[in-house]
Amino acid sequence: MSRPWARRVLSCSGCVLVVAYCLAPFYWMTISAFRRPQDQFDNSIVPTRWSWENFSAVFSGEGFGRALLNSLVVAGATTALTLLIGTCAAYALARLRFRGRNAVLGLIVAATMFPGISQLVPLLKLFTEIGWINTYQAMVLPSLGFALPLSVWLLTAFFRQLPEELEQAAMVDGCTRAQAFRKIIVPLAAPGVFTTAIVTFIATWNEFLIALSMVNDKDMRTATVAISTFTGVSGFDQPFGTQMAAGAVVTVPLVAVVLVFQRRIVAGLTAGGVK
Repeated sequence: MSRPWARRVLSCSGCVLVVAYCLAPFYWMTISAFRRPQDQFDNSIVPTRWSWENFSAVFSGEGFGRALLNSLVVAGATTALTLLIGTCAAYALARLRFRGRNAVLGLIVAATMFPGISQLVPLLKLFTEIGWINTYQAMVLPSLGFALPLSVWLLTAFFRQLPEELEQAAMVDGCTRAQAFRKIIVPLAAPGVFTTAIVTFIATWNEFLIALSMVNDKDMRTATVAISTFTGVSGFDQPFGTQMAAGAVVTVPLVAVVLVFQRRIVAGLTAGGVK
């Protein structure tokens, strides 16, 4: 009986250490956001005096509210397009029989191996020539290119575990293949689609490099870029307090979404892993 008990203690201790390691930066960011500006270099675990001054400073200037809206538009549009294109592509790779199907799937995944920074120069040149600089599409389309490979990979594995007899039964009842896909397969694939949507939204919401390179208009900046441009009182000092407060504002919604929908996310990520 001692060995199972010891293993259980070790497992729980390991989980606690991993969680503490992952949450420590978020905790320090949050308590730093609640410190007074004059206490921003205080290293105490809990602020001696709690203050909302940093949060007030974040929304009183720098156009941070507009930046949050821009992030929501870019992340929402990227997620919608990723689901629309990725679902159709994944279904075709999972159901259609054609030569080189696995090679196509491998090339899609290999597309993610290119460093994102290596694509910025040609994208910047292209968008400058067609007049897309300082537009939403200049941020949505590159993000879509990075999000699609992962979504296609996840959804292909999910569609492959669904029995083809479901579509055949629907077509026997009079449905076309498109109707069977829309009315039968997509509802059954909801966990995988939902997981893809969450992962894509989080990745696009946190994206920084593309938004920084394609936008130089203050009104079109996303939240991550806006945080990096915060200035202190004199314009030269580091505004740790406001940056921590803005980081907490940006991070808390994502943490809440993951905690609420964690079961669906885990179910979608593990789908297709058992044959």
